[in-house]
Amino acid sequence: MAPPRRSKLPKPLPEGFILSDTEKKQWRLGKIIGQGGFGLIYLASQDVTRPVAADTDFVIKVEYQENGPLFSELKFYQRAAKPESMQKWKRSRKLDFLGIPTYWGSGLAEYNDLRYRFMAMDRLGSDLQKVCEHNGGRLKKATVLQLGQVLVDVLEYIHENEYVHADIKAANLMLGYRDPEKVYLADYGLSYRYCPDGVHKEYKENPKKGHNGTIEYTSLDAHKGLAPSRRGDLQILGFCLLHWLCGSLPWDNLLKNPCQVQEAKARLMNNLPDSVHHMSMSGASTDEVAEFLSYVKTLDYHDKPDYRHIKDMLDSGVRGRLDFSMHKGPVGKSVTKAADRHSGEKQKAGRAKPVVTVSDEKVEGVKPAAYVNLPDPTKPPSQHQKEKGVLPAVRRSSRPRAAQNYKEDDSDDDEDDDDDEPDEEARPRPIPACYLRGPPIGSRTQFKQKIKSNKSSRKTDDLAVTSVRPEQWIHSQRRKHKLTDCDINSHTQTGNWERWDEGRSQWSEPKAQEAGPTQRNQLNSLIFVCVFLFFGALLAVKLLLKYKTNF
Repeated sequence: MAPPRRSKLPKPLPEGFILSDTEKKQWRLGKIIGQGGFGLIYLASQDVTRPVAADTDFVIKVEYQENGPLFSELKFYQRAAKPESMQKWKRSRKLDFLGIPTYWGSGLAEYNDLRYRFMAMDRLGSDLQKVCEHNGGRLKKATVLQLGQVLVDVLEYIHENEYVHADIKAANLMLGYRDPEKVYLADYGLSYRYCPDGVHKEYKENPKKGHNGTIEYTSLDAHKGLAPSRRGDLQILGFCLLHWLCGSLPWDNLLKNPCQVQEAKARLMNNLPDSVHHMSMSGASTDEVAEFLSYVKTLDYHDKPDYRHIKDMLDSGVRGRLDFSMHKGPVGKSVTKAADRHSGEKQKAGRAKPVVTVSDEKVEGVKPAAYVNLPDPTKPPSQHQKEKGVLPAVRRSSRPRAAQNYKEDDSDDDEDDDDDEPDEEARPRPIPACYLRGPPIGSRTQFKQKIKSNKSSRKTDDLAVTSVRPEQWIHSQRRKHKLTDCDINSHTQTGNWERWDEGRSQWSEPKAQEAGPTQRNQLNSLIFVCVFLFFGALLAVKLLLKYKTNF
C-alpha cells in the first residue's frame, strides 16, 4: 500500500524516466512544462533512446494513482474521444477541425514506493487566459463569436457521446502548439457522464454538492447541486462569451460568496435580454450573446439543444483564422449604440429598476461592465434623481439578500408613478385633532350666501337671546366660541378655501354626509356670537348715554 502523500501535487519523476502504457508503448519523460490542480505535465517522446527534444509533439500528464480528476479524464477519452470516432464525426458533419486533444495512451507507474497514473496526449500551446490578459481582459467581438461556434461543435460531439465538460473557461482552452489559430477544449477532469447507456440523469438537487466547478462561470444547475447537463454546459459557455466580450462579469467582486454569485446569475438570466444588453461595450454589442443565453433559458434539464440553431445565432459573418490581436476599445468604458437603442426603447415602454447586491469589499482594478453608466453605489442619489424617480442601480449590503429582479414595467401608469409623487412641501398638513369632523361641505361663496340668508332672521333671534339670562348665555357661548376659534385656526393652517375644494376628494362620501349637521351647528354658533356682540355694543352705548345725562 502506498504511503499517504503530503501534498496535492505528486513528487516529480526524474527526467528520462521510461513509462509503459496499457498497450505496451514506451514513453520517455522530458522536462516539466506545467502543472494543474493535482498533476504535473511533462514533455514526452516515443523515442526512448535519446533525450526528449524541446519541440516534441507529445506531453504526459502525471498524477497520483488515487486521484480522481485524471481517472475521470481517462475514462472520457477512452469512451468518447477515440481518434477513429472523432474522424468519423468530422466527416459526417463536414468539419475541418474538432477542438478536442488527441489521446495517445495511458497507464500506471511506480517510483520510490509511490504509484502514479499517467496519460499521453497531443502537446498544446498557451491557454486563452494568457491571451485575454495580454489583451486587457477582452477579445474582439468577431473572435469571441468564432470561439463560440468552435466550442459548440466540441460540445455537440461530447454530448452525443454521453458526456458533458462542466468546466469551460479560458484557462482550459488551449491554442495549438504548431498552429496557434486552432483552439482546443482541454482538461476533462470534471467531465460527467450525464446519459449512461442513453438514460439521462434525473433532476435531483443536492445542496451538499452545490457550487461545483469554477465559480465565475459554473451553471445555475451546478449552484443548486444538480448533476451537470447539456444546458449547463451551454450556460457556462454563455457566461464565458460574455466575459471575453466585455472584460468582466457583474459578479466579479462576489466570488468569495457562492450564494451571492448564484443570486447575481439568477438575476441576469431572469431579466434577459436587457440584463445583457446593458453590458454592451464600445465597438462590441452583446446582442448575439443575449440571444444565445435567452435560448439556453428556454431549455429544460433533459432537453437536447439545437446546435445548428445556436451556431447560426453566433454567426458573425467573419470566416478564416482567429484574430487574437489587441482590442483597441477601452476596457469597462462606454455603451454602444445598440445599448443606447435598447435603453431608449425601455424608457418608452417603462423604466427598469435594477437592484444588484454587492458586498462591502472594495473593488479594485476595472469596474465590472454591468455597472458602467449606472449611479455610483457609494453615493446617495442626487436631488434630480429623487425628482425623476431614478433608483440607485446598486444596493450595498454586507449580507446576502434575496434575488431581486430587474423588473421593467410596461404600463404607462407604472412608469409615471415616481414622476407624479408630490414633493414633501406640497403635501397637505395634518388636520388638527379638534377638527376631526371634516372640512366644510360647501365652497366659500356658498358659505357667505348662507351667512347672508341667516342675517334676515337676526331680529327674531334677538328676542330669543334677550330672554335668556346673561350669565348662562355667556357661559354657553364661551364654550362654543372656543370650538369656533379652533375651527377657524384649522382653516388658516390648511390654506385658503379653494384648497378645501381640492381636498374634498380625500374624504369618503359617508363622512361628508355626516359632517352636514355639524357644520350647521357651527354656523348657528357663529351667528349667536355676532348677535351677542351686537347687543353688547348696544347696551354699552345706552349705559354711556345714561352716564352722560346723569352728569
